[in-house]
Amino acid sequence: MAFKIKKLPSFFLILVQSMFFEVVISIENCTTTKGGHWVELQRSIGISAMHMQVMYDNKVVIFDRTDFGPSNISLSHHRCRFNPHDLALKLDCTAHSILYDLSHNTLRPLTLRTDAWCSSGALTPDGSLLQTGGFNDGYTTLRSFTPCPQHNTCDWRELRNHSLSNSRWYSSNQILPSGKIIVVGGRNSFTYEFVPKNDVASSSFHYLPFLKHTRDPNRGEENNLYPFLHLLPDGNLFIFANRNSILFNFTTNKVLRNFPTIPGQEKRNYPSTASSVLLPLNLTGLNGTRLPDAEIMICGGAYPGAFSLANTLKIFLEASRTCGRLRVTDSNPVWVMETMPTPRVMPDMVLLPNGNVIILNGAMNGTAGWENAANPVLHPVLYRPGLVDQFPRFQLLAPASTPRMYHSSAVLVPDGRVLVGGSNPHRVYDFRANPYPTELSLDAYYPEYLGTEFDSLRPSIVAVEATNNTASYGKVFAVNFLVREYRVGGVGVTLVAPSFTTHSFAMNQRLLLLEVVGVEQVAPSGYRVVARAPPSLAVAPPGFYMLFIVHAGVPSGAVWVQVK
Repeated sequence: MAFKIKKLPSFFLILVQSMFFEVVISIENCTTTKGGHWVELQRSIGISAMHMQVMYDNKVVIFDRTDFGPSNISLSHHRCRFNPHDLALKLDCTAHSILYDLSHNTLRPLTLRTDAWCSSGALTPDGSLLQTGGFNDGYTTLRSFTPCPQHNTCDWRELRNHSLSNSRWYSSNQILPSGKIIVVGGRNSFTYEFVPKNDVASSSFHYLPFLKHTRDPNRGEENNLYPFLHLLPDGNLFIFANRNSILFNFTTNKVLRNFPTIPGQEKRNYPSTASSVLLPLNLTGLNGTRLPDAEIMICGGAYPGAFSLANTLKIFLEASRTCGRLRVTDSNPVWVMETMPTPRVMPDMVLLPNGNVIILNGAMNGTAGWENAANPVLHPVLYRPGLVDQFPRFQLLAPASTPRMYHSSAVLVPDGRVLVGGSNPHRVYDFRANPYPTELSLDAYYPEYLGTEFDSLRPSIVAVEATNNTASYGKVFAVNFLVREYRVGGVGVTLVAPSFTTHSFAMNQRLLLLEVVGVEQVAPSGYRVVARAPPSLAVAPPGFYMLFIVHAGVPSGAVWVQVK
């Protein structure tokens, strides 16, 4: 079948491909090495890993949606979900959520009672997952999951007495200095509200005109869903939607600043899905007396009209090749644009414990949505934000063997691997679809720093000298570690907040490079590093963090500490 497209604007002078046509991509502005390796952990976890959250007990909550039809894993104890409005399957005795054990590579089914499709979430200061919204009977639902390492029988709790004030489908979350969580946006919800809902005031919501102004008018092409949220060190919120961004005071409901529009024609939020990170916050040399600089990075996206062309004509425009960096703490911030080795839509961006960024998953053509993308990007890319300009910042890594298209996810786990799963570009489970079936497998990407050639440089944490592994704001604490080949001046301490990841956005992802007060040798191959905890609640919201020792660029496995 031939398609005729008229009056395409000049910015559409880019590659248009159909989904059955292979694309030859030029590789530029990068270096190529072996770049780590991949391991398949589970051929099937029974569900597609659409949403993922790492918990402080080294388990991962994973879930998809309840109206797909039967999954490939049964609910335990013959629990079933009955929903007379579910068109796919009214009585469903299969699970749509699991708890994955990182240490033992095992899993068990969990019970979701309402549909959590395209929802959001964040960890509370005590380490529970507070999960917000979803589809149909999940629009205004609050759910929680609390780890139970002692007995491992915990399950989802539906908080039926504390509903959300507005529908939250495709919304985003950010934990705040107070320990409250702000929930922003959603389809046709130009508002924000706070959870948990434990007082009268928290039952209200607030209108945010920015969300309406950034929505594209064309049907299905909102391009402002799953807005990017990042809590800045001054306690205000960075909000990005479509191509625009603001500095927002959520306590006074005031826009403090409008940042420059990101250059280029590409849209950056769902369905023109890009990804965003707050680059590592460097606390070294500040002595707790001034705030660190904050810089946002956004990569990928799609051109105007890409969703309509894919959705109606199955013509897939080439995705964006650009990344933009904005130092939001500058007095006159300007976007600095860079070019990725390949185009990418629906990427996942994960902060690694050594401060680098890995970009993985997604497609070279099309947008998010059902059957709306083609040509998966199998090569992850390493981005080194601190590298000087005359050297390539981008490095192609070892390719995956499994396409990860719409509804994929990726998270950093405590041993330094990146857990990768998901991909279901279909309205239901479809295991026979060609070329992109519903994907139930779970993989781990092993970054290059986990290679055996770095064994002598890899530190191993022995103990954290802090009561109950607690890092108190502004106070010093010590960590004892072992390393065979110690290099003077090569020790760093990083804290990484575990993210809630879905639809290419790792909510609450945060990495802090702590100030190192001193390092001393205390035994053969044994060392003690003294570090200063984050200075404030805004720099590091309260909660559980993965603590890594990074020696000569090689991270240890993490231990969990609670910052409070």
